[in-house]
Amino acid sequence: MMKLLFPLLFAVNYLAVLSFPPLTHALGSGLTLAIAYGTATVCAIVAAEPTQRIICYSAGEFNTSAVKILPNVSYSTVAGGRTNVCALRSGGYSLLCWETNTPNYPVKRLYINDTTFLQSLSIGDERICATTTNASQPVACWRPDGNNGGALPDRKYTMGKITSGSGFSCGIVLSENNKVTCWGSNTVSKDIERQFGNMSMANIEAGVSHVCGVNSVGELVCKGNNTTGQLNVPLNKGLSFASGLALGDGFSCGIRISNGTVVCWGSMNESAIEEIEFESIVAGLNFTCGLTTVNLSIVCWGPGWPRNNGLNPNPNLPILPGPCIQSSCNECGSYPQSNSLCSGSGNICKPCFNFTLPSLVAPLPEFSRSRESRRGLLAFAIVGSVGAFMGICSVIYCLWTGVCFGKKKVHNSVQPMITQAGSNGGPGSNNSPPLRSLTIRRPSPRAMMRQRSGTSSKHADKAEEFSLAELAAATNGFSLENKIGAGSFGVVYRGKLLDGREVAIKRGETGSKTKKYQEKETAFDSELAFLSRLHHKHLVSLVGYCEEMDERLLVYEYMKNGALYDHLHDKNNVEKTSSLLNSWKMRIKIALDAARGIEYLHNYAVPPIIHRDIKSSNILIDLNWTARVSDFGLSMMGPESAQDYRPMKAVGTVGYIDPEHYSLNVLTTKSDVYGLGVVMLELLTGKRAIFKNGDENGGTPTSLVDFAVPAIIGGEVVKVLDPRVGPPALNEAEAVELMAYTAMHCVNLEGKDRPTIGDIVSNLERALNVCDGSHGSISSSAFSIVSE
Repeated sequence: MMKLLFPLLFAVNYLAVLSFPPLTHALGSGLTLAIAYGTATVCAIVAAEPTQRIICYSAGEFNTSAVKILPNVSYSTVAGGRTNVCALRSGGYSLLCWETNTPNYPVKRLYINDTTFLQSLSIGDERICATTTNASQPVACWRPDGNNGGALPDRKYTMGKITSGSGFSCGIVLSENNKVTCWGSNTVSKDIERQFGNMSMANIEAGVSHVCGVNSVGELVCKGNNTTGQLNVPLNKGLSFASGLALGDGFSCGIRISNGTVVCWGSMNESAIEEIEFESIVAGLNFTCGLTTVNLSIVCWGPGWPRNNGLNPNPNLPILPGPCIQSSCNECGSYPQSNSLCSGSGNICKPCFNFTLPSLVAPLPEFSRSRESRRGLLAFAIVGSVGAFMGICSVIYCLWTGVCFGKKKVHNSVQPMITQAGSNGGPGSNNSPPLRSLTIRRPSPRAMMRQRSGTSSKHADKAEEFSLAELAAATNGFSLENKIGAGSFGVVYRGKLLDGREVAIKRGETGSKTKKYQEKETAFDSELAFLSRLHHKHLVSLVGYCEEMDERLLVYEYMKNGALYDHLHDKNNVEKTSSLLNSWKMRIKIALDAARGIEYLHNYAVPPIIHRDIKSSNILIDLNWTARVSDFGLSMMGPESAQDYRPMKAVGTVGYIDPEHYSLNVLTTKSDVYGLGVVMLELLTGKRAIFKNGDENGGTPTSLVDFAVPAIIGGEVVKVLDPRVGPPALNEAEAVELMAYTAMHCVNLEGKDRPTIGDIVSNLERALNVCDGSHGSISSSAFSIVSE
């Protein structure tokens, strides 16, 4: 991923602090929902009433009664600590607090000033802090009794969002490139500040002794105490950019931006609420509460919550999903029914997500490759995590390749091919396995005519235009029961048209969540433009589209057998429905089908198309168990000649993204080859692209490439094969080895060292023939790559 320009980020984040609710909130941070964890009390700001008042529920009374907070005036933000709850009055000129361990919740005013307003509010245990509009005192802190709250930041920062944990607070310093500073009596505060270093953060949230946040390019990072794994962001839960965070004592939770469901890690288990969609979440020490999307009611869970999934006792009393402010919300749009939720006295603005990579699911782990490749991949990891090195590495790369002097290095110049090597041909490098000598070569003549795939008109001649009403009827009103997944720009539903055709309907997110991946082309436009012109048995076919007002929908043929990812990694699927995939011949065929689809994009489309997000979840399987490549929302037209290309943004998915594309923004068709190599390793091992090594809940995140490649290099492929398929038979063993060696070369760090997609197709065709008993010309000496 490429870092965004810091001045632009500064401006965006500064405006977000002044104009919009924080993206995330947690222990001690304020929004419209808060917890006093010592008394298991939840307080929230009521929606759809002329006065945006606060109402509180305790766990003991949750289903019987509620406490109305006085004074009965409008509030914009509420936050909770141990036993106290505090709120800012609308406008930010007054701060009031209530004690939830005393009957009727007596009120205490801590601050009132009609010229210096309070903004970001946080509470950690018994410490209350807020940012102010006073440049000479940008942060103010109090104790619940109203006295000054002790330590403050060490100098007069221009402060954005602040958040508080147990005995400490942290804030984003707008005046210093959005870095994190922390203060307080708890010594963990300085550890957290040191660990964040100069990282530019878009948002942060505090738990008891740790802080998580989203950095300037959308990576979710956690720092501080890690005694129960609360810093170990899961890499296989589809977090993408977390749209909400809640941190407690030894756990962290985040909302998936793709579908609104919650993922927790550390000591908290989110299984009790895994199907519920949330607008926001907030945590106490050992339980979490959230505001549901379906009816803006409250759900709580966790060992510290006395009731199982306690719901708002009055669904007709919705809670505000964000503060009502006097703004038109032009930047990112308003929530649905925003005006009515605010009872005509303002709007609720959607939070902005200004990140570069919508497909990334989590920060990259620290890799541990074999000795031969560790140096290169370590450099890749450093460049990816520390934006300050990006410019230096780019200059070094420029000088090394000769680009700066007009001697551009061509990354497609090496095209490995399959021929029989002589017995004297030893390994071509230290990485060569000792078992085979294969040079990989494919004939260059094209058997198919190249099909032009320009985007001069995005409306397909053969794509039907549907009305929104037709598609709503086909999906039963886009019901949750019909939801089958998510793509690059929206949610996918199963539907049945009036003529009986089964289809998959992707409904694009409107407003701020519709991302532009090229200058003037949305993911919707990209998919419609490409799929309307691409027709191949190994690409998912487009049926039609719908454009009505803000709605953007694409209609595809329905793939009855779902995604390859689910067959390999979903336990229920693997055990119940994937017996057909539990044969080596079928797994090789699936890889070959996907490779043929990619070959069509690279070799027969004019200009070539680079998919940019090849992964097992984007390989779908039809009724006849034929694999097809899907989701062209990130695809780009590459240059007609064999040269590298530098798009505006590097995109992809962690575990599959080409290291060269990620670190140096060099994009070629070899970027798709890398992703396909990872998919082949998934088919061979049955493991995810990033998986937990050892204990699935507390193990170390491990790259599949780092796990499998050393075994393949050492000629010990059998040690990493998926045990669910069983040991390969004699003829299958040779085919599996050939697929493994092909995958190994596909995931080389540099694109110039990877085979072309045509070479991969040739290898997989040969491997499939070997499974059928036809050995072709495979030799039995060492494996090597020869340049043309």
